[in-house]
Amino acid sequence: MARVKKMDQKALFARARKSLVGGVNSPLRAFKSVGGTPVFVQSGRGSQLVSTDGKRFVDYCLSWGPLMFGHARKEIVAAARRALERGSTFGAATMAEVELAESIKDAFPSIELLRMTSSGTEADMSAVRAARAFTKRDLIVKFAGCYHGHVDSLLVAAGSGATTLGTPDSAGVPKAFAATTVVLPFNDLPAVETAFKKHKGRIAAVIVEPVPANMGVVFPADGYLQGLRRITTREKALLIFDEVITGFRVCYGGAQNLFGIKPDLTILGKIVGGGLPMGVYGGRRDVMSVVSPEGPAYQAGTLSGNPVAVAAGIATLDLLRREKPYARMEWMKNFLCEGLRLCALEAGVSLRIQSIGSMFTPFFVEGEVTDYASALRADKAKYGRFFHRMLKRGVYLPPAQWEAAFISAAHTQRDLDRTIVAASVAFRSL
Repeated sequence: MARVKKMDQKALFARARKSLVGGVNSPLRAFKSVGGTPVFVQSGRGSQLVSTDGKRFVDYCLSWGPLMFGHARKEIVAAARRALERGSTFGAATMAEVELAESIKDAFPSIELLRMTSSGTEADMSAVRAARAFTKRDLIVKFAGCYHGHVDSLLVAAGSGATTLGTPDSAGVPKAFAATTVVLPFNDLPAVETAFKKHKGRIAAVIVEPVPANMGVVFPADGYLQGLRRITTREKALLIFDEVITGFRVCYGGAQNLFGIKPDLTILGKIVGGGLPMGVYGGRRDVMSVVSPEGPAYQAGTLSGNPVAVAAGIATLDLLRREKPYARMEWMKNFLCEGLRLCALEAGVSLRIQSIGSMFTPFFVEGEVTDYASALRADKAKYGRFFHRMLKRGVYLPPAQWEAAFISAAHTQRDLDRTIVAASVAFRSL
């Protein structure tokens, strides 16, 4: 990794706050949940980050999940560089975006037509608009603790950064917008049945993270996703899977492949852009045909299908198909989680680790986490102390209790061993 010019983090944060809101461009980066001064990153390579003050960290945040091969994988960098040299943006159709769309469809059989966007938030917003246009209904069902971007009507009991900062509902969202969203507890099918009875013929769609990761990793109960599919089909509403995190992360075809569920619409995120700004929404041909220019639901974006992000996405999916890293990443995740569990047990610390595929969350709580309410029982202050003790020992975890951590194909046994040794010290000092 290239040598960096050292710059004090506190001084840089003070400088940043003079120009950027809160000194950051996304709330969790400000470290308000864990306290202290945020890390300003200079560079990344493989599983490692280097901060502006020259410190090195094993990275388990991985830009919140999309970096399946770690930082700056050479094939992805080369593909993006070649695309950039041909032109950074055209605002016109390209052959490469057709190729990426075909690869996505091959991985997700439920997707017959799709549209690329520049972010997961934009894809969420557009999928909801398409669902309303197709069903000619207004209400959307979402689940407390599931995050679907900062869309006005969906930023209600949203988990993720909203939970971290103690503001599950955002200022600036009109009550009329929030009133179009029905918020239910996750893993509670009777609540879904009741909502459809109460709002008979008015619910356009149910949107869900099939494996929530924005309140920490939470498992769907046996039969829960199947129940959502059954109810929405019966009620002629759409089922939307938000797989911004799980898509290509839990397995190649996402959570819908893992659980054998076929949603009507699917939302994907930065993984399909190789970590560059990218979002996708797609699904049934008849539903997606309501989107402009084929239908009346308008959505557009000059940078949608950006050629640099598309090239990085093609390279990423090609690597996933060729190298098939999933089994190894899951083995590494299991090894790490068992090491953390044993360290916590030895130190007498209550720790519940929930994981799937290559993603995991260490909850400082007793008992299983099954929904938003049980996730909120986790000890945020204790996680903050643990986070900083790990950071001091060169391990970068997500700076929030209610988030997922990730393993990449670039992580090594040495990384895992180093992390477990750091954890054994960190737990003892909590």
